Amino acid sequence: MFWFKLLCPVLSLFHLAQGNLVFVSIIFRHGDRTPISHYPNDPYKNASYWPVGPGQLTNVGKLQHYGLGQWFRARYQKLLGDTYSKENVYVMSTDVDRTLMSAESNLAGLFPPSGDQVWDPKIQWQPIPVHTTPEKMDKVLAMKKPCPQYDIEKKKYMASPEAQQFLAKYHPLFEYVSQHAGQPVVTPSDLEFIHNTLFIEETNNLTLPDWTQPIYPEPMRTVAAFSFGIAARTPGMKRLKGGPLLDDIVRHMVAKSKQKMKKKKLWIYSAHDTTVSNLLNTLDVFDLHCPPYASSVIIELHEDQDKYYVNVLYKNSTTPHQLNIPGCNFDCPLDQFVSLIKPVTVSDTQWEKECHTHNLFDILPESVEENSFATVVLLTMAVLLSLLLVSLVFYLHKKWRHTPPAHYQRI
Repeated sequence: MFWFKLLCPVLSLFHLAQGNLVFVSIIFRHGDRTPISHYPNDPYKNASYWPVGPGQLTNVGKLQHYGLGQWFRARYQKLLGDTYSKENVYVMSTDVDRTLMSAESNLAGLFPPSGDQVWDPKIQWQPIPVHTTPEKMDKVLAMKKPCPQYDIEKKKYMASPEAQQFLAKYHPLFEYVSQHAGQPVVTPSDLEFIHNTLFIEETNNLTLPDWTQPIYPEPMRTVAAFSFGIAARTPGMKRLKGGPLLDDIVRHMVAKSKQKMKKKKLWIYSAHDTTVSNLLNTLDVFDLHCPPYASSVIIELHEDQDKYYVNVLYKNSTTPHQLNIPGCNFDCPLDQFVSLIKPVTVSDTQWEKECHTHNLFDILPESVEENSFATVVLLTMAVLLSLLLVSLVFYLHKKWRHTPPAHYQRI
């Protein structure tokens, strides 16, 4: 009965999809974890409450991903076959303990050893490689590689009427939390950090401080959800934040459709709530919320009579639900999908170029940008200063050429 209930939503979704499933990309958040850090007045900041350490995957988190791996096994049995093959599967993770361990827990449920892969009858597990990149070099999953142009884009958005109106609305909440938490809370991300800590403590049956009762879960959760929509809010932010991951996913599907990646069938990305929200936001299908543990974005490629179709699913509970990107429904033709998201996808080379190419107006103070006369004066001064420097260099160079060496004596 249990397996029938598990398979029903799987079978119904396969019925909806067109043609044969040929490739799947899965992007998921890690499982249940301990708090990464604590606010100063947190009554549960003592390490004795969290014996596995800060930001670590818990046993509950391991079970969440083991179960999710079993769900993937049931859903993609026909595509993947009975055994793990490195030719068919590639797994990536951010360089963080909890995401690496979540990937391993997931793979334990997805690919239990069978046949020749059994290396110890008492251990129903096999090692499967998980590839990673140092966080500060990772623009695809961790999305933490420095990008000055992105910082400029985000600063612009935070100064926009939309963001300023939101901040003004919840300013009293920020002040209230700052006072009781013992640290400044000035942005939605600041508040999300404390909301997340409270959520973890609540799920671990710890009694929250009295001061949280008027504000937790609401309105803190609303602000926390808004914070997940900020990082990839505008077209420029989408491109620089979620663009590299989306480009990676699209390149694999296009390669598969052109028979350049014949054997590969599954690409897994183990990451964070921010990765999930940024990807959904970049696809323009994100409804403001805090992505739960083990939530998964599933992008399937189907083939029917040499034509390829893309389906996007979001699993944040028991049953996944389909997402339609603007301009294309379920069973979206691959060519149309690629065309629609082209403005927000970016290659590695182009990302590097765009991240380090700045428009002068991007770095001008807002007061200068709004004053055209001041802008003209500033630009004129910049040009004159440049000409002065060039003239000085030319003069010194000419003088050096006509100055005889110190050891040279005229006869």
